[in-house]
Order: sequence, then C-alpha cells, then structure tokens
Amino acid sequence: MSKKIKELELNSLRKTFQGVRDFVLLEPLKLDSAADYTLRKSLREKKVRVKMVKNSFVRKVFSENGMKVETGSGPTLLCWGGDSAKALGTAVEAALKLLRPDPKVPEKVKEKTGIADGEIMTLAQLAKVPTKQEAIGEVVAAILAPGADLAAALAGPGSQLAGILKAIEEKQGEGAAAPAAAG
Repeated sequence: MSKKIKELELNSLRKTFQGVRDFVLLEPLKLDSAADYTLRKSLREKKVRVKMVKNSFVRKVFSENGMKVETGSGPTLLCWGGDSAKALGTAVEAALKLLRPDPKVPEKVKEKTGIADGEIMTLAQLAKVPTKQEAIGEVVAAILAPGADLAAALAGPGSQLAGILKAIEEKQGEGAAAPAAAG
C-alpha cells in the first residue's frame, strides 16, 4: 500500500471514528460469505456498523483520540454504533450466538475486546454497562432515598397515632350508642 493510499485510508478512518467512544473488536476466524452476511445483517438491524480495519490503523486512529487499544494479531472487525454501549454489547453478543448456535461447532468469529467510553472490558461486561438513562435513574434514586426514608419516619408514628385515636373513638361511639338504644 502506497503512502498516499495509507494516508487517505487513515483520514477516512479518522473522520468515521471521530467521537466514537464505544466499540467492539472481533477477530474473524472461519468467516465465510454466508456467515459474514448473517453477522452484518443482524448488526445492521440494531444500527451497529461493522468495518474490517488494519490493526495498525486501529491503534493509530484511536490513540489519536486518546484511547489505547490492543488489537492483538490477526484481522480485526470493528463494530460501533447502537444507542449505547449496552445496546452495542448485547447486539454483538446476539449476533455471535446467531453464528454459533451449537457450542460444538468451531467459532467463526472470536471476541478480541470491548471498549466503553475509553475503558477496556470484555463483551459480557460491555453488555452490562448501564445506559445513560439507567445511570441517571440510579443517581436520582440514591439522592431521593434518604428523603423518602425521612418522610416515612415522620409520617409513620403520626399515622399510627391517628389509627389508635380512631379506634378509641369508634369504641366510645359503640359504647354510647348501645345504652341510648336500650333507654
């Protein structure tokens, strides 16, 4: 590959992956055309894009974006997109299971690594990363929990006292109503 073509390819990759913080690296082992089509189609339905990229280009482009990526050896399929890191991880996991329904069949694609917001993790961990909305919900719940506990502590004894007073009132009302009926 000439220097000019390498530079054009790098510029294209820089433009494509500008701002991408979540992605999965896969290694195609015995990927035939039918399996490749199935993989790409299942990922496309979930808005995940796939591109075969040279390892040295992956390292160079992502190091320029501030992420250290170890690609290992062998060819690399780069998957990115989806609504969140969790959606990306679950989509890729589902696609890999679709390619290998029987565990006795040799792997066609092997997971190299997953990256969520610049952090290296496995594909299983990537599928468990909370989405932005889930993370916000957890923070809001953590903030509101002490206030809810305090409100329950303040309201609890008052409602118990009100229940006791109501029971006493009802007993007195029954006791007063019985002699009036007899008289």
